[in-house]
Amino acid sequence: MSGTMFALTISGLIVVAVVVIYNRFIRKQNVVMEAWSGIDVQLKRRHNLIPNLIETVKGYVKHEKSALTELTQLRTGSQLAAERQQQETHISRGIQNLLAVAEQYPDLKASRNFLDLQDNLDAIEGEIQHARRYYNGAVRDLNILVESFPSNLIAKTFGFRTAEFFELESPAQRTVPEVKF
Repeated sequence: MSGTMFALTISGLIVVAVVVIYNRFIRKQNVVMEAWSGIDVQLKRRHNLIPNLIETVKGYVKHEKSALTELTQLRTGSQLAAERQQQETHISRGIQNLLAVAEQYPDLKASRNFLDLQDNLDAIEGEIQHARRYYNGAVRDLNILVESFPSNLIAKTFGFRTAEFFELESPAQRTVPEVKF
């Protein structure tokens, strides 16, 4: 009888461990989704700022259409993390190009509207960086859980997978765009 009780106790402990680990996976996945939502909100804020930036610059930079057109076209995009990451890298480049073009126009650089837009863009870029760090931390925690023993056994059983980090393509793009006055 004591052998049966011992086996039932061990079986019960295994079931409890599986449930606890499974619930940790669910919690980590939800944190990753919440963190992605935070990135998405900040990227939408930046996307909403782009038309105002383009309109402000457009009046001063009539012959620099390529920078304006490229940035306008890049605003529509994918919801997949990998594709979104690549698109946002291109948008960052487009904003940097637009700001570089604006450097050539002293009247534009002195415009109060343009200065306000630059300040807003700088603040949003900081928020995007914060949201990326939070997301990448959540992804790290999930990935550790998926890859470490014994939780990796539960991950394989229930189909939990690692998530992708949100990274920029090159080290030069990891910096916030420089805004000069």
